[in-house]
Order: sequence, then structure tokens, then C-alpha cells
Amino acid sequence: MTERNIKDKVILIAGGAKNLGGLIARDFAAQGARAVVVHYNSDASAGAAQDTVAAVKAAGAEALAIQADLTTAGAVEALFAEAVAAFGRPDIAINTVGKVLKKPMAEISEAEYDEMSAVNAKSAFFFLKEAGRAVNDNGAICTLVTSLLGAYTPFYASYAGTKAPVEHFTRAASKELGERGISVTAIGPGPMDTPFFYGQESPEAQAYHKSAAALSPFSKTGLTDIEDIVPWIRFLVTEGWWMTGQTILVNGGYTTK
Repeated sequence: MTERNIKDKVILIAGGAKNLGGLIARDFAAQGARAVVVHYNSDASAGAAQDTVAAVKAAGAEALAIQADLTTAGAVEALFAEAVAAFGRPDIAINTVGKVLKKPMAEISEAEYDEMSAVNAKSAFFFLKEAGRAVNDNGAICTLVTSLLGAYTPFYASYAGTKAPVEHFTRAASKELGERGISVTAIGPGPMDTPFFYGQESPEAQAYHKSAAALSPFSKTGLTDIEDIVPWIRFLVTEGWWMTGQTILVNGGYTTK
């Protein structure tokens, strides 16, 4: 039986500079990863990426920050190529990239829809494609989606709608990569206590989301804390490898399917 853990593994994290991605990078370094590749999208995240790289190195792992806009297939391919050139083929690939938009469908422009589709669906597809080519046998791949996939709600059509295809991408990839022992999952957090959430929500909506989960009274903020998601990701890409092809909603009882 192949030993499935973090120790001495090479990890690639798309969107790994800050918030959940940054915490995953730090956690995996603390778990004994050999190397962590920290992807970030834009100059605005460059400082956070370098801070995360420094924290990973301080924990004893090698680290590299790579900037790329992953909305083209070529950029995703180049990300994996640079990672492999630096540290060898990754054992674990995690994609936390996403973009949220809260708007009535009647107000969403074609340009906004195209951007949401490119960030949430297209980049996820090509990340899975390249991860499937690059990740070592008996490795693991995990993509972040959203618990809104289990919600009956207005205003998030372009967000949840462009995350929804990742469920099928995950199922298909798990079937195609299963013969190599690669586990493929998606995880859907509830509204998380990060700037990703607050930039879209009015004070009234924030108050609702902070009380909507069954376990909200026991959360620091009432929302899903990033610290609550990291152990699930760690589990799914290690001992939880037998759970493959699945999308798991981890949200304290915010919504379910």
C-alpha cells in the first residue's frame, strides 16, 4: 500500500499566496512537505506570495512563487512546467482559484460572464488537465468550489453557475486518472471569513450569512473559517484518498444537497 501523507511531497497550490491558499501552504510545510509551489495571479498578490514563500522556507521546505493568469491553457501548462523544472513532478495539486460576483442575472454583462467562466470553469478544467499529466502516480488533486452548489438562491448565477462544471470535471478526471492511483476531489466551503466574501456582501447580507449555518454560534465569525477547511483538504489528499470523484460541502450546516 502506498503511504499517503504530506512528508517529503511536492505540492503545487494555485492561488496559494494568501487567505485559504496561503494557510494551506503553511500547513503543508509544517506537515513536512519537501517543496511548495505558490502560484499567485497578479502584482497585487506578489507581496503576500513572497511572505508565504518565506513562511514555508522557515518551516523547512523549499518554496517558489510563480505569477500567472490561469485563464488560458498555455498559462496553466507553463505553471506546471516551471514547477516541475524547479522541484520535479508534484505529488499533490490544489486549485483555490476563484472569482465571485453577486448580481441579478439581468444586470450581468457578457464581459462579466466571460470573465467568470474563464476564472471559475475554464481555468479549473485546464488545471485538472495539466495536473493529470504532471502529478505523480498515487498523488492527489483537489479543487475549491462553493457550497452555493447546494443552495437555492438568487444573485449568484454567474458564480455558482461557473463553479458547477467543476463537479463533473472532478468526476471525469477521477475516472480517467484512477488507474494511476490519483485521487481527485472538490471541496465546497461555506461563505468564508476572507476579503473574497466581504467585498460582495452588504452589511445585512453579512449578518444573514453569519447566522445561517447550523454551527454558526460556534465559529469565530459565524462564517466558515479557513482554519476549518485546511484539515479537510489535508485529509482528502492523504488518508482520505479513497474518497474520489466527489464534491464535498464543508460549511457547518450552511447548506447541503
